[in-house]
Amino acid sequence: MIDRTNLLKEVKSALQRSRVVALIGPRQCGKTTLARQIVSPDSSNYFDLENPVSLTRLDEPMTMLQDLRGTIVIDEIQRRPDLFPILRVLSDRDPLPARFLILGSASPALLRQSSESLAGRITIIPMSGFSMEEVGIENQNKHWGRGGFPLSFLANTDKESLEWRKDFVSTFLERDVPQFGIKIPSTSLFRFWSVAAHYHGQIWNAAEAARTLNISENTARSYMDLLQDLFMIRQLRPWFANLGKRQVKSPKIYFRDTGLLHYLLGIKSEDELALHPRMGASWEGYVIEEIIKSTRPDEVYFWATHSGTELDLLLIKDNKRIGVECKRMDAPKLTPSMRAAMTDLELDKLVVVYPGSQPYTLAEGITVVPLTKAVQSVTVL
Repeated sequence: MIDRTNLLKEVKSALQRSRVVALIGPRQCGKTTLARQIVSPDSSNYFDLENPVSLTRLDEPMTMLQDLRGTIVIDEIQRRPDLFPILRVLSDRDPLPARFLILGSASPALLRQSSESLAGRITIIPMSGFSMEEVGIENQNKHWGRGGFPLSFLANTDKESLEWRKDFVSTFLERDVPQFGIKIPSTSLFRFWSVAAHYHGQIWNAAEAARTLNISENTARSYMDLLQDLFMIRQLRPWFANLGKRQVKSPKIYFRDTGLLHYLLGIKSEDELALHPRMGASWEGYVIEEIIKSTRPDEVYFWATHSGTELDLLLIKDNKRIGVECKRMDAPKLTPSMRAAMTDLELDKLVVVYPGSQPYTLAEGITVVPLTKAVQSVTVL
């Protein structure tokens, strides 16, 4: 089993200081497994809202919850948004007899209306599948190819992993999406998702995708926003600087799990990935997602001008600006784009990530580092 000690420590620490802790991430990423290391599923303090018994126990939620003590887990909280006002009342008690760990499979944006009542009382911890740090550097290629969902990564063979991802996509479309009251035919959303795979690492053109699928541009935008809210896709927003230059103003899109990207692109193995025309874009997205997951920046952007100057990733954390460029080549060299990014964006440093093994310096503030050392290089100033 993959060790997720650091994440477990983070959740336990948050429960010490916050009245309510929300562990938010896609289905099947390991939220329930982690929560069960904190509260036993056999405990009266554990509620799984996909279990009819738990739903029945919460028919009268205030009566059920008010006398419990310690840590209370409520899994799949998005199924009962009516619980949020009750959690507010219960978390405002003094002295506080219980704290709540809630697990959700929808983003804070999708839950906003329900969770506004917990403002100032809640700590939100994002969770995804296994990270590269968790699986170990020696498994990096397998992790890139299969993605980080535990049952996909841990499958005995590439074929079994691919079958799991196929089943995941089917269940996501036919069961999970309708749970949120979203009435989109599963076949329509699958077609859209498949088309979106070909935009991975590119500027998102909603009008072009709409024409391809014979849908309205507004529908294409709403589908994309939905996939973002359900943690399937990241829309990376462009950074605007007052430079007197024409800058790109549309987002780039990246699949947050490369295993799902590869399934939708028809890539069945590491060998097929190595020969696929989207291999470079896949690797870029993999690097970007791993850095964002591990560094937890305050803000993330990309930057591009219409003259061709660009930066793959701009991280802002603790008032520092750090640039990241992804170069899948043997020995990246200094480029005009790198110099322009350092100057125009006033970067504190620029890290160029490549698949090699030796770090080296290109210019003052610009270093080339292996993927295995990228997270450390980005976080240390």
